[in-house]
Amino acid sequence: MARYIARDPRTGRPIHTESPQRKVKGAKIEEGPFMAIPEGKINPLACGEINTISVRWRGKEHQMNRCDGIHALIRLHGKEAWEGHATLIDALMDDDPAVRCAGLFALPHMAEQRSDELFDHLSVLLDDQSSSVRKAAGRCLALTAPVFPSATESTLANELRHHLKVRCDEAWRGLSGLCETWPEVAGDHIDELLLEDDVELRRKASGLLRKIVHKKDAMVWDLVGWALADEDAGTRRNASRCLPGLANRAPKVAIILAEKAIFDSDSKVVDQAIRCIEALDTDHGRARDLIINGCSNANVSVRLACINILPRLMSDDVLRDQASELLRDEKNPKVIKELNSLLDDVQWSGTESQKNSFLSPAPSVPQVDREIVESQGGIVGLEPLPKKEDLRHD
Repeated sequence: MARYIARDPRTGRPIHTESPQRKVKGAKIEEGPFMAIPEGKINPLACGEINTISVRWRGKEHQMNRCDGIHALIRLHGKEAWEGHATLIDALMDDDPAVRCAGLFALPHMAEQRSDELFDHLSVLLDDQSSSVRKAAGRCLALTAPVFPSATESTLANELRHHLKVRCDEAWRGLSGLCETWPEVAGDHIDELLLEDDVELRRKASGLLRKIVHKKDAMVWDLVGWALADEDAGTRRNASRCLPGLANRAPKVAIILAEKAIFDSDSKVVDQAIRCIEALDTDHGRARDLIINGCSNANVSVRLACINILPRLMSDDVLRDQASELLRDEKNPKVIKELNSLLDDVQWSGTESQKNSFLSPAPSVPQVDREIVESQGGIVGLEPLPKKEDLRHD
């Protein structure tokens, strides 16, 4: 069997992957009584040469018909699978809706053996007169899109934008799966969806960015940046959820994106930018600048978050100088309190209990030494305080 090669929908060239031997897991096989049909009887039953056949499945007798035979086509391999391919094509064009549905059930698995013409029929059946066939075609697309990205590219793009919810839902399920199997192609779909006038499409597309942001690719980072610049707050929120994860995977990119997101008018976007800043490696020069500048941000939450990070950046003396400078213009009581806490070195100016908390406990006296001292009438540890009467007598 020839290996399926995913191709870029725009150029037609094979998609470059880090692992040329990458295998995409096919659709899970749904078992049923058809699994008990003898292999030699599958194709004759599926094409109608045999009307029915009796099988025993899990302790019970079952009568199998043509639709069951079509379901069983997924069990064929090699030469038999090629013969079954012609039978499947006939089933997809049959006048009986039940037979067409059975063909759509078998299509995802049969396409792994031989995909010729199958996806052309899938595209047609999505607009079938029968609602049951349309539903079956939608489920089939959701299963095949993650496995056959170039073969389903145009069909998936159309269904993602369909006005009927039941149809677009299956397409979005397929795109979600595509994010895991072929993030390169999923990124192309998301790219185009983010340019749509329909805000709902942009929101849904931005919601998938977190599934592909793990791929260290400039295109994906651009998509996050574009979504962060969207006029819709929901789209920006979805994109901002990528920022904390980027702080570790691509810190340079995370800093650039956080610099913009930190000034967003939506508080939830700002919250994600703060989480990103908190996760950044503070040794990076641009990250240090971002944090220091953030201490003067108009947003109180941003100022507080950045001020809390300052102890990771500065020595005690420099930290106190920075806090003093920020206090000159600060008006918010919470921020003022936080800055004052940086000025106080509790080791020297705190309460007695605070000072004592920095003291190391005295090492314990070895048991042997304790016994020797006590045998000589001595006391190990602190001596008891003198009684008040003894103090007055002295």
